[in-house]
Amino acid sequence: METHSTASANSDSSKPAASGETFALLGGESELQRFVDAWKAGRLPRAEWTHAAHVAMAAYFAFDHAADATFAIMKAGILQHNTSVGTPNTEDNGYHETLTRFWAGEIGAFIRSGRFPSRWEAVRAAVAVFGGDRDRVRLFYSFDVVRDRRARREWVAPDRERHNCGDARSAFEKQQRVCRAAPASGSFPI
Repeated sequence: METHSTASANSDSSKPAASGETFALLGGESELQRFVDAWKAGRLPRAEWTHAAHVAMAAYFAFDHAADATFAIMKAGILQHNTSVGTPNTEDNGYHETLTRFWAGEIGAFIRSGRFPSRWEAVRAAVAVFGGDRDRVRLFYSFDVVRDRRARREWVAPDRERHNCGDARSAFEKQQRVCRAAPASGSFPI
């Protein structure tokens, strides 16, 4: 669910979250809802549409939507966001079909495999596990799927053996200490 650019001056969405970066939308349920509302309304600044933000949105919708619905919501939302911030959707930039479907599936499987007491907790857990792991696609693709024009245009299935969500689940269990230690309000370091 990336908004990658092949240009060297990428927006923040093409960079991994820096260690210690503050991800304010996870400061509480109200901050998360404000972020979602801004994204849906096309008012989210481009700089806030990071990889971790993509993960958060996918988890937000996967909490109570089936896999196909989560993907459809993400696709429509990313296309709308790109239009609202002036990011062109071209062969080399903007919306990426394969990455959107891939991440909607990975994050959706993770959310559905857990027993999260709330949407906010599900989002926090997904960001803790996947927010800094934008290169995860390399486990599934033997080629540079990010820059592949066909993969940007249409779904390209992974060409490496698909791992199940178990490895993400193990990572989540290790990261639970981070989630428990994070403040209930304020900012959430990722």
